[in-house]
Amino acid sequence: MAFALRKRGPSNFDRAADGSMTLMEHIRELRSRLFKASLGILVGFGLGLWLAKPVRRLLQEPYCGLPHSLDAQGQCNFVQLGPADLFLLDLKIALWVGLVLAAPVWLYQLWAFIAPGLHRHERRYAYVFTALAAPLFAGGAVLAFFVVQKGLEFLLDFSSGDIRTTLDITRYISFVTNLIMLFGVAFEFPLIILMLNFVGLVTGRRLLSWWRIVIFLFFAFSAVVTPTPDPFGMTALGLCLCALYFAAVAVAFVNDKRRGRGREVYAGIGDDEISPLPASDGEQVEAGQRAEAISPVADPEPVAPPRPIDRGYDDMT
Repeated sequence: MAFALRKRGPSNFDRAADGSMTLMEHIRELRSRLFKASLGILVGFGLGLWLAKPVRRLLQEPYCGLPHSLDAQGQCNFVQLGPADLFLLDLKIALWVGLVLAAPVWLYQLWAFIAPGLHRHERRYAYVFTALAAPLFAGGAVLAFFVVQKGLEFLLDFSSGDIRTTLDITRYISFVTNLIMLFGVAFEFPLIILMLNFVGLVTGRRLLSWWRIVIFLFFAFSAVVTPTPDPFGMTALGLCLCALYFAAVAVAFVNDKRRGRGREVYAGIGDDEISPLPASDGEQVEAGQRAEAISPVADPEPVAPPRPIDRGYDDMT
């Protein structure tokens, strides 16, 4: 029994890449991608509701691990100022957990909509940068936990014995999550540096020449974003950012060497410097031969009058 094979046409990716997809088809595809991404986030939110309490206990560890946070019974207690604060806090944590768990789904849907408009090498760079973004963000989150624990320990050392410190659970969790987000985004800065280098806007030599300004800005940024005035968090964040910056500069030098940047004819000349002329070998330029006179152009011949139109019909008419 013979089966007829149906010929498949080009996929949506191919049609979007070659520009044959219409505007309405793009809008329908965007609607489909958003629906699938929202469905994935909804499923992740359901799992986040189940994991909300364990995640909340994990976020409480930087404070509960300190001896100042324990009461007379040896328990770490928080307070809530409103009857629904803890419920709303669990919903907020569940949403964050759902976004993290559903990240492969909504990131894929976003990438599938954007990728047809990129070249092959641009898609390859996007894969590399995405693979580096996740561990860098995780490293910033781990550093944020360290900074929170050391900062709270520094602040609680100033409390006297007659004052009992009890933190509001909502404000504390918001403080920790905001700090994790801020440190994670700060650790993505080397990727921006690499993007600028890969597209050819800056070179590794130029990035290395900015090292004094960059170190100052990193430590100033660390002093502003760290929650406590102690030097531990500021120093840790500033040193990590500097190390990541110099690692990015090293990668930029390798990329420049691979692309052959810096070997141009006028690469070592400043913008306001006069280009040197090549030294002559002393040879004299010989005088050219004398050009002969151009003969005049002859007058054109008269144009013959057109023939009379044949009124007959040919074999086609």
